[in-house]
Amino acid sequence: MKTPLRLARERRELTIVQISAETGIDPGNLSRIERGCQTPSTKVAERLAKFFNNEVTELQILFPERYVEKYVA
Repeated sequence: MKTPLRLARERRELTIVQISAETGIDPGNLSRIERGCQTPSTKVAERLAKFFNNEVTELQILFPERYVEKYVA
C-alpha cells in the first residue's frame, strides 16, 4: 500500500533526501511518516503540504490510513 505522501513524492520523481533538504525534516522521520509508521506534528504536516503545493493535504499526511491506495504488483 502507498500513502498519499509517497505517491506525491513518486509523481515528482523526488527522493526522501531531496525533500528532507528542502523542508528541514529528518530523512528517517520523513521515511516513517511516508510509510505511515509515524504521525507527524501538525507543523510538519503543514510544511509538507506546502512543499507539495497541496497536491497532498495535511489531513492525508496526518491520517494516511484513510487515504491509502492499495498497490497491486
